Amino acid sequence: MDYANPRALVSTEWLAENLLAPGVRIVDATFYLPTQDRDAEAEFAAAHIPGAVFFDVDDICDPTSDLPHMLPSAETFSAKAGRLGIGDGDHVIAYDANGGAMAAARAWWMFRIFGHDNVSLLDGGLPKWLAEGRPVTGKTVAPETRSLTAEKNPILVRAIEQMLANVETGAEQVADARSRDRFDGLAPEPREGLRSGHIPGSVCLPHTMLMDGENHFVMRPAEDIAAAIADAGLDMERPVVASCGSGVTAAMLAFGFYLLGKEDAAVYDGSWTEWGGREDTPVET
Repeated sequence: MDYANPRALVSTEWLAENLLAPGVRIVDATFYLPTQDRDAEAEFAAAHIPGAVFFDVDDICDPTSDLPHMLPSAETFSAKAGRLGIGDGDHVIAYDANGGAMAAARAWWMFRIFGHDNVSLLDGGLPKWLAEGRPVTGKTVAPETRSLTAEKNPILVRAIEQMLANVETGAEQVADARSRDRFDGLAPEPREGLRSGHIPGSVCLPHTMLMDGENHFVMRPAEDIAAAIADAGLDMERPVVASCGSGVTAAMLAFGFYLLGKEDAAVYDGSWTEWGGREDTPVET
């Protein structure tokens, strides 16, 4: 079984050969949970793939929301991505220090949702790049601002009102990318003040099931991803929405579906930070 959309994933070998290719733009979208006590931007400044710019999901977001890294407006995304040197027609390669799930996949999803489909994930991300002895640098790039056209595609995102309605209708499947313990309400959430459990009717599909944790978190073969999706009780032929803690690892589920040819998998942007942080949302454990 082959990936239906193989171009969404590029190898470290491919990137090493195309570092200086015209139109290739590399973004480091590393993100850490609050409990990890690490500074992604400082780590980027110390060592990153040559030519990369830092894509900060906590900056390229909606500044009016009290929820973390919610989607910005199309105008904000266009302006901020343009200032990173990304323009129409560029091939964007997203990576992170976590193999792709935090938050390169969210960067990939953000470019897609704003109409820039020429975007790929670096398979294995920075861990695989470093393990192979490939070059990194602490030299920052001052990119020339470019023009990036952005228009939001609402098909690829869900808001809480839609999720509440879906609890009643069950029209869309909901896949939760968090760990089984968090899904079952047996482990605390990394953000304080949140209830434990999951959205009623959702199923657990930890994002790690789509990645090979013993091989720098490269994506698993297509047949293994398909099996993980089926084992979670999800039907590829039906609509699906991915959720997680704050809309980051959910994008890895959307990416996995996309690799298999399901290009309309959506992400619940507020995810559990929104749902579990409110008192008027139903919760199952």
